Amino acid sequence: MRGARNGTLISTRADHGHRPPVPADGPPPRSAGPARPADTAPRRGTARAPLRRERPRLYVVDGIRLVAALMVAVHHYAGTERVDRAGNPIWDRSVSDVMPTVFRLASYGWTGVEIFFVISGFVICMSCWGRTPRQFFVSRVIRLYPAYWFAIAFTSVVLALVPGVWERLDPRETLLNLTMLQAGSGVGNVDGVYWTLWAELRFYLLFLLVVVTGLTYRRVVVFCCAWGAAAMLAPRAELPLLDLVANPDGAWYFIAGLALYLMYRFGQDLLLWGILAMSWLMAQRELGTRIDEVEHVSGWRGSVAIYTVFLLVMVAVALGATDRIRWRWLVTAGALTYPFYLLHYAAGTAVISRLRDTVDPRLLVVLVVAGFLVLSWGVHRWVERPLAGLLKRGLDTSFARMRNAGNGG
Repeated sequence: MRGARNGTLISTRADHGHRPPVPADGPPPRSAGPARPADTAPRRGTARAPLRRERPRLYVVDGIRLVAALMVAVHHYAGTERVDRAGNPIWDRSVSDVMPTVFRLASYGWTGVEIFFVISGFVICMSCWGRTPRQFFVSRVIRLYPAYWFAIAFTSVVLALVPGVWERLDPRETLLNLTMLQAGSGVGNVDGVYWTLWAELRFYLLFLLVVVTGLTYRRVVVFCCAWGAAAMLAPRAELPLLDLVANPDGAWYFIAGLALYLMYRFGQDLLLWGILAMSWLMAQRELGTRIDEVEHVSGWRGSVAIYTVFLLVMVAVALGATDRIRWRWLVTAGALTYPFYLLHYAAGTAVISRLRDTVDPRLLVVLVVAGFLVLSWGVHRWVERPLAGLLKRGLDTSFARMRNAGNGG
């Protein structure tokens, strides 16, 4: 799995393009609800249960997501081991020779993937609270697939027009990519960054088990502990199925996001701090492993420092320190993140390979990033929104028919 990451660029784990963006819904406005969930009601002789605190939309999280996506993009364009090789197909020379300062900074951009995973855990828990399994399924489908289908078509066309940078899949494999399940079938990705979607899908399937039983503070805590235990055992157990389900490479990032959301919703306590601390300890080791086996261009101390600063910012979000930040443009920033992440890598590096000798390298990176941000806005406006509405209406109708059939209709 780790070797795949570096394949063409990212790979199964990713050469590093990474871990969207996760594609996750931007945190919605907090809806009013009962002051205390049923499973945390205080009992005689027990400590007072955590209270639910109502807060506004988390605009800061939208902004962090876009920053993480930009980190990953700059890393792919000017900070990977591949682009630092002499004669590489993207720049045709070592990036560290062309723009050494940019390379040193961009070499740490892959940590944006870890940031995506943490935010995904936080936002998925937030967006699923109070929803039924059907609502959870529909929300994931309409959020993930429209931009993804467009990205496959767009990237395939660009790679056909600009050959020589990336190996193209055959038509059968490209069509299978439309399912988003290609990794489970041992088929490559149209774009290397899609490997993170496989990690996301496994997280969704696991978390669906909790959604089915009804999300509560207690159940999410138990889920974090059980998943963490499985992730620790998987590497030593040498059971492929356990490794596939437990996802030890990414589990602790998602778990950190879940713990942070529980802090946000119910307030901090020692148990949640313990889960967060454990996730950090496991993550710092994973960061080092990724550097040794995949990245090879950055240092452990710098990577852990970046991740730790991000985690502290998320703690501030969870404790309400950023509630007063309500800049509307951050909502747009968050909306651009997922399509930008899906589109920027293979197509962007192919464009760079054609323009590298006509534009200053630094300016070229800025222009390519800006161009994909504009394209991402168009995808969000004219692809995601319309298709999401059509898919939602179709799926709601389908589930209504299933209900009626179950009632003898």
